[in-house]
Amino acid sequence: MAQGARRTLGQVVAVVVLAGAVTAFLSVAAVRHGFFDLKVYYGALDFWAHDGGEIYDFLKAGTQYGFTYPPFAALVMLPMAYLPWPAAITVSVVITVLASTVVIWWLVDPIARRCRWTRWFALAVALCLIAAFEPMRETVNFGQVNMLLLFLVALDLLRLLPAGSRWAGVGVGLATAIKLTPGIFIVYLLVTGRWRAAFTAMGAATAATLLAGGLLPDASREFWTEAIWNTDRVGELAFVSNQSLRGMVARLDPVHPSTVAWLALVLATLAFWAWRSRAAVAAGDEATGLALTGAAMCLVSPVTWVHHLVWLLPALILLVDNGLAAPARSRRRRLLLAAALVGYAFLSSRIVWAWEKDFTGVDGFLGSNTYVWISLALLLVLPIRGGAAPTGGGPADRGGPSGSTVQAGGVAQLAEPDRLAPAGQRHRVGGLLTVR
Repeated sequence: MAQGARRTLGQVVAVVVLAGAVTAFLSVAAVRHGFFDLKVYYGALDFWAHDGGEIYDFLKAGTQYGFTYPPFAALVMLPMAYLPWPAAITVSVVITVLASTVVIWWLVDPIARRCRWTRWFALAVALCLIAAFEPMRETVNFGQVNMLLLFLVALDLLRLLPAGSRWAGVGVGLATAIKLTPGIFIVYLLVTGRWRAAFTAMGAATAATLLAGGLLPDASREFWTEAIWNTDRVGELAFVSNQSLRGMVARLDPVHPSTVAWLALVLATLAFWAWRSRAAVAAGDEATGLALTGAAMCLVSPVTWVHHLVWLLPALILLVDNGLAAPARSRRRRLLLAAALVGYAFLSSRIVWAWEKDFTGVDGFLGSNTYVWISLALLLVLPIRGGAAPTGGGPADRGGPSGSTVQAGGVAQLAEPDRLAPAGQRHRVGGLLTVR
């Protein structure tokens, strides 16, 4: 058997073994939510389309949960009301799997190219590992839309924006019209000076919202005047699944959570995020800008359920990328790869649920907010790859195996000397090259 055939066979066996191990892990660790959130959407749409009710008046039987997304999301999801329930589940799972595969490919493929890995093997291993990732498990089991939103944003930031497309910003705008929290990426475009993309995003979000308003005037009126302010529809802020700064503050005093303390933390987080995002874009590192903004969004959103933390995936993958880009056997490589491993392990472990019933005391404060600490750590220490330039989307590497590559996905790789900023504009902080 030829060496190439033996290598392929070994990789196939490795993927099968890994997939089997992940399946066994999921059979023990994964919680079956019965597509709870999808049932809420499906019930609200059915109530609206077939029973003549208002979509925001619907509450799932025995719960306080109703449809909480903007009217444009209802318009996008409306075809689901005409599908049988098993078909709705199938569509939800397929969309999540496809969106996840594309996003992970954009982030992992440049690493595989630079490291000379077999590209299908790198993608298969990454997808197996991500299937075990708790936020991804929760996204699938709840029937959530998180990965579709991440796909729309990544399409803009990793593909269209580096290529200079006039359509850059549309994905961010549509994601914002479907769910409000991705609107932080419009702010990201503004604070990093990409005015055309920012205004395109605002235009797309406004157009989608006006379209929904024209077609669904009553639902739009109810959402923007009443439903958007009704926080009881989304659950308790102190619930351990809320891994945002707001949830952390609420767990300190569930009865009277301090709004002042929360706002102070949010402002400090946004200021630091804006500074780091500008540095990432100045270095041409759009992927890190995406990752930093995803982490900041998880922190500053009033409600960040565990399934929302799929927005941390780009940061974890980039930790691996930066670790592999460091010199072999270097301390930097060991630290970055260890940080990625620890972050991934905790975010796959369900550790916060150990404090679901009692999050009092020091151990409760530290343990029940584990995912908050990880989001903060990624925002604080995720390296910015200096000297990388945005790319126009060409498929080929732009350097040799030991040189620089800047890939089509916008993921910054090892910098070429002639792409570094002038000496007076770059400096090192803690061993990381940054650009003033």
